[in-house]
Amino acid sequence: MAALPTYRWRLAPEGLATRRQLRALGLRPGGQDVVAEVHRPRRRKAPLVAYLYRIDRARPMTPARRTALAAAMLARRTCPNCRTDAGYCIPRSLGMCVPCHDTPEGARPAFQGPAGHPPFTPEGA
Repeated sequence: MAALPTYRWRLAPEGLATRRQLRALGLRPGGQDVVAEVHRPRRRKAPLVAYLYRIDRARPMTPARRTALAAAMLARRTCPNCRTDAGYCIPRSLGMCVPCHDTPEGARPAFQGPAGHPPFTPEGA
């Protein structure tokens, strides 16, 4: 098996893109194999690796997939305690948005839920 071509950070040739770059262009890999990788060096750690795909072989993002990804990202940004969109992905280590985590437990308003449903309590509370 042949090794993949490896490029240093920001030195990949034109026509190749990472998954994130493809998504920004409204594309997806579409089942194609990885054609190269990019290494980003770090001090005292192994380099970060990103896989590259050919842009000319990428397929357009379907509306259903775009909707599903948007819903998944909204779920990652929604605080389970106050039910607001935090604007960033909620840290798994905290389990809630930073303002809810920094507010003392007694002063934090619990989400009451819709009428007829029990109040929401976050896991571990």
